[in-house]
Amino acid sequence: MSDPAITPDLIAAHGLKPDEYARLQDIIGREPTFTELGIFSAMWNEHCSYKSSKKWLRTLPTTGPQVICGPGENAGVVDIGDGQAVIFKMESHNHPSYIEPYQGAATGVGGILRDVFTMGARPIAAMNALSFGVPDHPKTRHLVKGVVAGVGGYGNAFGVPTVGGEVRFHRSYNGNCLVNAFAAGLADADKIFYSVASGVGMPVVYLGAKTGRDGVGGATMASAEFDETIEEKRPTVQVGDPFTEKRLLEACLELMQTGAVISIQDMGAAGLTCSAVEMGDKGGLGIRLQLDDVPQREANMTAYEMMLSESQERMLMVLRPEKEAEARAIFVKWDLDFAIVGETIAEDRFLILHGNAVKADLPLSKLSSSAPEYDRPWVETPAATPLGAVPAIDPIDALRALIGSASYAHKSWVWEQYDSEVGADTVLPPGHGAGIVRVHGTSKALAFTSHVTPRYVRANPFEGGKQAVAEAYRNLIAVGARPLATTDNLNFGNPEKPAIMGQLVCAIKGIGEAVRALDMPIVSGNVSLYNETDGQPILPTPTIGAVGLIADVADRIAGVPQDGDVALVIGDTRGHLGQSALLAEAFGIEDGDAPPVDLAAEKSSAGVIVACARSLRACTDLGDGGLALAAFRMAEGAGLGLVLGAGDIATLFGEDQARYLIACAPTAMSAVQAEAARAGVSVTVAGAFGGDRITLGTSSAPLAGLSALYRGAFARAVG
Repeated sequence: MSDPAITPDLIAAHGLKPDEYARLQDIIGREPTFTELGIFSAMWNEHCSYKSSKKWLRTLPTTGPQVICGPGENAGVVDIGDGQAVIFKMESHNHPSYIEPYQGAATGVGGILRDVFTMGARPIAAMNALSFGVPDHPKTRHLVKGVVAGVGGYGNAFGVPTVGGEVRFHRSYNGNCLVNAFAAGLADADKIFYSVASGVGMPVVYLGAKTGRDGVGGATMASAEFDETIEEKRPTVQVGDPFTEKRLLEACLELMQTGAVISIQDMGAAGLTCSAVEMGDKGGLGIRLQLDDVPQREANMTAYEMMLSESQERMLMVLRPEKEAEARAIFVKWDLDFAIVGETIAEDRFLILHGNAVKADLPLSKLSSSAPEYDRPWVETPAATPLGAVPAIDPIDALRALIGSASYAHKSWVWEQYDSEVGADTVLPPGHGAGIVRVHGTSKALAFTSHVTPRYVRANPFEGGKQAVAEAYRNLIAVGARPLATTDNLNFGNPEKPAIMGQLVCAIKGIGEAVRALDMPIVSGNVSLYNETDGQPILPTPTIGAVGLIADVADRIAGVPQDGDVALVIGDTRGHLGQSALLAEAFGIEDGDAPPVDLAAEKSSAGVIVACARSLRACTDLGDGGLALAAFRMAEGAGLGLVLGAGDIATLFGEDQARYLIACAPTAMSAVQAEAARAGVSVTVAGAFGGDRITLGTSSAPLAGLSALYRGAFARAVG
């Protein structure tokens, strides 16, 4: 079959602008072949090159004494003491999940797990942050069911516990859901594997499953907006097999013990192209590939298809040649393909051979590190209009509006489809501010959380970016963990629109300020742009995944209130209702500014929790829904009633930051108050836990009815 002619329409279909194509021609001095066009398209698209965001990502703090490896590798690596490291990353699989929700979400989980174990870590935890359109949109139920089933189907079969995450609903996601997948693993700090190729004439080895036509062009598709042609994009979604991935994990970890691995890279976005180019470019080497040797599961595959396939469960490795027989035997034992498909070369070339023909001959370094980089025009988001008068509402009715909404209802419908206990090291499963997993064989534990409030980011990208980090920080503090580091998944619309680019720039600035102040450097991440359908963007959604260390798992804060415990609020309450969950859910109002984030106050309030941890029965940060929603969730989880003395809506539902709600015995209250006074942090007696009613000021309702609403609303919305 002959290659198609290179036409302007074909160039545009590959996501290349005319000036980018002209740059391509200047680099190679001629017209590209069809395969070369595909390779440039894959490496220069937004998903792989970060061409719109690199300028701003460089401003993020990425180092610290705890950081072993920051951004640039498959995942970030952070020291947790005793010669051990936690390796983690969050990545998006948004476009595929909207097109084909089960496989899109499943392969998102598979891809992030490979990012972790390709560095030599055994995965110990997974999370996911999911954003969907409104429940009554015709596609939402289909998407929710498919995505949740895909996440659970892959993670459960692979054998990694899903310990946390978030699920939200908003009309801006009607045409473009978000599926952000997080994974973390453990490794010895001195046995981390990297993707930098070294040595000339070293074998390049293909590992894992066979290559098919699924996912061809997936990375390019992920760098484009959706329109009415969406159904035509279904073949660009990969198909995953978690049982093959489990075998690949075990084979790779066994292989890594042999000393055979010079460098290793998973085949994710852009498949064989991206993995080979990244390994060669990082090592300053060229790569020669002979595609006839690539294991294939379909007949008559072309060079273009093999280079751009995103078939799952595959790795590429540069091997020590003297270890070939030993390495091959491992993969044969695990019933996986092992094939030498090329070699490293001294020249700066990416040479692709198929049959007797040269299908591509390109300067390798120009494909990755020399990809286009843009300083796109941007404008700041206009200052938010001050919030007007808030409609009157009874406090219990306000609580019902929140707990009866899909975004704030109990999420057991979701996490009960995930295996959170596999591995037997889960200490705190989903449903809390953070999940906790024991570091096997030690007294240590790791806490994992993710957070963003997209309404805040749209209203004020800088403060919203800060808040995403600050709440992730509080989630870790609230379970007794010391925050270590973060990963970011920056989901935005079309960066070619100055207003959208401004959201991205200012959110990154806010994130940078917060992670610097809270000593939580960004060690890995992902940018997902062009999340638009027919020109309508999603809410800016810069998800922050965070990891914390609990030195002794016995010191975690993971209890529930007991009858008679007092409810104390740590931190100042001013009653900020702008962009609040209450206004959005009860009245459909999304006005006002985001709550300001005082990072010094965040550290001070956290210091009180840390100092008083052993005196606390339970703790949660105050975020969406403010005091009333947090206190209800804490009480309901313990099967207890609640009395909060405040009756005004701003005090009950305001979303001021740097605050925690704690439950403690009355005898412990004075110690907490004394510590707060020493730290200069306000502490307020908000009420008490007990009885069988929820009372907010003078308004009251039976716990049983509210609990039934809270625990049934999600299933009614999407089930």
